[in-house]
Amino acid sequence: MTGATLFTNVHLATVAGDLGDCNGELRDGAVRVEGGRIAWIGPRAKAPGKDAATVDCGGHWMTPGLIDCHTHIVHAGNRSDEFEARLNGATYEDIARAGGGIMATVRATRAANETELLRQSLPRIACLLAEGVTTIEIKSGYGLDLATEAKMLRVARRAGVILPVGVVTTFLGAHALAPEFAGRPDDYIDAVCTQMLPRLAAQNLVDAVDAFCEHIGFSNAQTERVFACARALGLPVKLHAEQLSDQGGAQLVARYGGLSADHLEHVSEAGIRAMAGAGTVAVLLPGAWYFLRDTRVPPVALLRALGVPMAVATDCNPGSSPLMSILLAMNMACTLWRLTPREALAGCTVNAARALGRQDKIGTLEVGKRADFALWEIDRPADLAYAMGFNPCRGVVNGGVPREPVVSWRP
Repeated sequence: MTGATLFTNVHLATVAGDLGDCNGELRDGAVRVEGGRIAWIGPRAKAPGKDAATVDCGGHWMTPGLIDCHTHIVHAGNRSDEFEARLNGATYEDIARAGGGIMATVRATRAANETELLRQSLPRIACLLAEGVTTIEIKSGYGLDLATEAKMLRVARRAGVILPVGVVTTFLGAHALAPEFAGRPDDYIDAVCTQMLPRLAAQNLVDAVDAFCEHIGFSNAQTERVFACARALGLPVKLHAEQLSDQGGAQLVARYGGLSADHLEHVSEAGIRAMAGAGTVAVLLPGAWYFLRDTRVPPVALLRALGVPMAVATDCNPGSSPLMSILLAMNMACTLWRLTPREALAGCTVNAARALGRQDKIGTLEVGKRADFALWEIDRPADLAYAMGFNPCRGVVNGGVPREPVVSWRP
């Protein structure tokens, strides 16, 4: 579309309140879009639309486009064999130490060429787009060598060209110890910091830097070396923190002004207070908790009480969260961890945008923001976190351009 467009006959959930505490609801509203951005928003009766093309939204609800701010969605192969093994008593750590886990996906991803990796990844991304997702974060971390990490990040960038979705790329070289460096984790971190990250950043493939700070991952000191390298390159950081144990990762990522700390089942009060002081978002990942049959619940009440913004994401990955439904992630966050439906919606919009450092561009329906939004055939916004296995998305707008929720994913 060219010129101005007025989206009218619509109920608005702007999610523009403080920390997403209020949906910012407005019934019978309208949104004017110019140049791919929101130029005006308000009651339909006051809409400035005489010079604009009009899109009748059919009385549906409109929310900001949903944001999946933590995925490992670009990878090859699957690990259903490990799913079966866990059901027969093996733990996540048992599988990882036996050469499975992340290493199984590393082998498959290294073996896949770029075309095949893209072919396997696009259908997973399309599942999210069908549920109103307009921005997705995609991590590397299944290469653990320069060539494969670069391949993954290139495929992530290409996905954002082929499909109508904004892609934010995160370098996760410090995801696991590469097999070539067995017994030499410090040498591997040297390679991450002196070879991989600088070269990938120079190719404009990296928007942020992540690490897995855990007793089966990397130590606090090793993670800090990665963060120091990212800072020197002017890149923001985030962290897989406190998923299996408390390693002080939340305090570390907060000290570096990190965008987010993700998982957090074992986070301490000191870690939460550090995050609150730094403005670091807590990214909650109920899919992994559910799939691994964990029992330690993230301290949602304390995060809420101390004012830490909470995002919700799928953590889509082949080993611990093969989840390709952002709506189900919202439902899980409410049902399993007692988020409210308003918090869940904020977790996939305004707070997810903060977790990506994109809060000035996306995440709410406000003047000046990119015109990314979704249309829903629902009675009220809470319905998005209520139903399981039902998708009420009836339309999506990317940068002011309407599309059907289901998109073609073939390269």
